[in-house]
Parts: sequence; structure tokens; C-alpha cells
Amino acid sequence: MNTTALPRPHMPGPQDITDAPLDTDIDRRTLLQATAAAGGIAVLATAVPFVASLAPSERARSLGAAVEVDIADLAPGETRTVEWRGKPVWIVRRTPAMLQALQGHDTELADPQSTKDQQPGYARNPQRSIQPDVFVAVGICTHLGCSPTQVPLGSTQPGLGESWPGGFFCPCHGSTFDNAGRVYRNKPAPTNLEVPPHRFITATQLRIGDDSSA
Repeated sequence: MNTTALPRPHMPGPQDITDAPLDTDIDRRTLLQATAAAGGIAVLATAVPFVASLAPSERARSLGAAVEVDIADLAPGETRTVEWRGKPVWIVRRTPAMLQALQGHDTELADPQSTKDQQPGYARNPQRSIQPDVFVAVGICTHLGCSPTQVPLGSTQPGLGESWPGGFFCPCHGSTFDNAGRVYRNKPAPTNLEVPPHRFITATQLRIGDDSSA
């Protein structure tokens, strides 16, 4: 019986690893660096849109900012609408006749003295304004958020009656307000129209959303 031992396979030792070609180590390092760089780019590509999504847009920032309006050319009887915090805000230049019509119908109003908190303290008066002739109000009905329309004195619109003194009518559910935004009794709207914080910067320049010096 032949008992000659077979040659054992050669196992690489430390010397063999030391003697390995340097190209293999260089390639390995290059591959690892490339993989790390690709991973960093992927993370950056994901992070940039995420960070951008956290940055508020110009419109979002402006929604909370005060709005300045020049009313020098607002004629008596005219109304201008501007946007503040995503809401329509009316600026009405009331005529002497419109101011006169605010008197004499307190018994028909739900809150003629503006006791409910729908206006700043300086607008808690019969005109609900800083200056009697300039009325500022949020043009949203306090019932379900519809937008009323301005209906002048003497209108023959059905449902308002012959004694209508002028004011605002909400066509959605029939709420009516006088020219100071005061709601009539027995109407769906529970409160007067909101008067936003505002002040006069000059005699003809309004700043809505800021009443720091009103």
C-alpha cells in the first residue's frame, strides 16, 4: 500500500499578503472612497428638499404681516378690499349720509354697543372706527364664513325692506349688518363683523394688522 503523503495546499501567510500587489489595495481604497462619496451625495440630495420644505414661502410669511394701504384716492361712498392673513378686509369711506344712517335703529341690532369682543377697544363706539368716515372690517360673515355684499341706502333688494338704511347683506343665509358692521337681531350671524387691528400712519395711510400706536 502506497502511503506517500499528498502535498499540502499552500496557505498564504503574512509574507504573502505583504508581497501582494499594491494595485489591489489602491483599488480597494478607491472603491471605498467612491462609495462613501456617493452615499454623501444621496444624503445631501435628500436633505436639501427636506430643508427647503421647512423654509416658509414668501406668501406664508406675508400672511401674518401687516398690510399698508394708501386711501388718498378712496372717494366718499367707495369701498376698497385688501387681503390680510388670507382674509378680505374692507376699507369703506363713509359719507355723511352713511354716518347719519347709523343712528336710530339700535333696538333692531343684536349688539349695538359692540360689547362682544369683535373689535379693538378704540373701535368700541357707534361708528366702530378710529375716524368716523373710515370703516375697516373683515369682510366675512360671522355665521358660516360667507362674504356679504354692500347694499346702499334706498336699495330695492327683496328681503331688506323699504327702511333699509344701507349696510351689508349676506346672500348665503340672509344675515344683515349696518354700515358699522353691526348685525341685526334674529339673524343667523351671532356677532358683529370683525374689526381688525389697524392704525393710521399718516392722514391717508392705513396699516392693517398693527395697532401699536393706535
